[in-house]
Amino acid sequence: MARKHREEDHENHERWMVSYADFITLLFAFFVVMYAISSVNTGKYKVLSDALGSAFGRAEPVIKSSDAVSISTQERQFSEQRRMLAIRREKDQMTDMARDILKALAPLVRQDKVRVTQTSRGINVEISASVLFASGDARLTPLSENALKAVAAVLRNDKHAIQVEGHTDNVPIKNSAFPSNWELSAVRAGSVVRLFADNGIDQGRMIAVGHGSNQPVDSNDSAEGRARNRRVEVMILTGVPDVGKDVPLAARGK
Repeated sequence: MARKHREEDHENHERWMVSYADFITLLFAFFVVMYAISSVNTGKYKVLSDALGSAFGRAEPVIKSSDAVSISTQERQFSEQRRMLAIRREKDQMTDMARDILKALAPLVRQDKVRVTQTSRGINVEISASVLFASGDARLTPLSENALKAVAAVLRNDKHAIQVEGHTDNVPIKNSAFPSNWELSAVRAGSVVRLFADNGIDQGRMIAVGHGSNQPVDSNDSAEGRARNRRVEVMILTGVPDVGKDVPLAARGK
């Protein structure tokens, strides 16, 4: 009787390991399911379902394909909602910035020397070259420096990339400083970028581009058209593509 009693005590002492092993198996299965849900894929769900069904002796799949497709659809919908929210936030931020620039350049806007437009690319600030430079020159005038410093104050603490583009009319230029309109437009863009950098805008955010006379916005057949084509455009580029269609923020002549 003493021997039998000792054997029963030994058997009871080992029994907890069975429950422990079952618990570990279930815990492992739980984390496998959570991992699979974190990366929605119908094929993975089917493999996982079959494997779990076999492990637990069930013929019916643990996770049905219809459930996997439903979760996948919800995941896509949630992703699209997040994308639309990001676009809305970006558009609102760009609109606020455009209004601040309009306010800073209000006198020039009223004189039709500056146009501010919000586009799918971001914010376009079109400044007449007559405001910025003397004819055939790339040095900024004192009046233009004050206007550009006001723009720099709006953009200084922002993070968006800035592309400054120089444009000319189609009248050829050739002198010791500028052999063609290419050089003139590029150096004018560079002058604006340099002033922005001197007023606290990170140089890594900016790029200067010279287009010469290749991108006119008006006809070069009239003096008014050529004056419109001589310009510098400051593009504040959106961080989220396709934020919307072109929407003018300042009517011409106002």
